[in-house]
Amino acid sequence: QVQLVESGGGLVQTGGSLRLSCAASGSIFSINGMGWYRQAPGKQRELVADITRYGATRYADSVKGRFTVSGDNAKKTLYLQMNSLKPEDTAVYYCNKNLFRVDYWGQGTQVTVSS
Repeated sequence: QVQLVESGGGLVQTGGSLRLSCAASGSIFSINGMGWYRQAPGKQRELVADITRYGATRYADSVKGRFTVSGDNAKKTLYLQMNSLKPEDTAVYYCNKNLFRVDYWGQGTQVTVSS
């Protein structure tokens, strides 16, 4: 079993920054294979950024150059540094871990960017 708990969301003005954290517990031995997704009202959940099973980072085109995904294996924590935030970044952000082809999700944290 895997448990994921996100934190760090909030309300920020356009151009501002936030740092999300995802604390993992349970059967996790690496942050590889973890990522951040988001879901805006009326839209499908989409990948924002992740760290692949091989340790490479990937980003959605809409956040490249503004967001940075990183992690700390010792703390079993995944981070998402979000800079130059835009109103279109407003969404619930979810942490994800794929383990043996099973997807685990956190409860989500709300990010709201005001214009």
